[in-house]
Amino acid sequence: MTGKILAAVIVISALLVGGGVYYAQVYAFYEDVVPNGVDDVVLTAPSGAVQPVAYSDFRAIDADSSPIRYRACFILDEPVEGLGSRFQAYPAADPLVAPGWFDCYDAEEIGAALESGRAKAYLSRSDLHYGIDRVIAVMPDGRGYAWNQINACGAVVFDGEPAPAGCPTPPESPERP
Repeated sequence: MTGKILAAVIVISALLVGGGVYYAQVYAFYEDVVPNGVDDVVLTAPSGAVQPVAYSDFRAIDADSSPIRYRACFILDEPVEGLGSRFQAYPAADPLVAPGWFDCYDAEEIGAALESGRAKAYLSRSDLHYGIDRVIAVMPDGRGYAWNQINACGAVVFDGEPAPAGCPTPPESPERP
């Protein structure tokens, strides 16, 4: 009888801890980003200048627990066709998965559109945090998506290696995503 009670306590404890960890990862740390209407959606020109672009229907989430938890959805209010000549492409775009409840953002759909060439990815901001770029993908119909992604410099430095040539000097202890 004591063994059954002990086993039940262990199983119930494991379920409660598992539920708590799941809740913390999927819900607890995320907060809605309140748009400021000015620089929520920006792209980087070939000169390196960051320029705002017109948008509507902006929704975004972020969390202080990691610099790569940012996700956003919006509609561009300007023609998509001219973006490629005005802004830097981001060839290594790899959309990160968002929590299931943030239903406007589907990383698989965005990734498939990027791979097929239907969507184009652009640099929004370089080194938003050391080693972290903000990337924007734009669909042909004007739907846009943004996420923070580890760049080549960050990938090396976060693994404990020295920064490669051409990378900015890392901070004393770089923030790990």
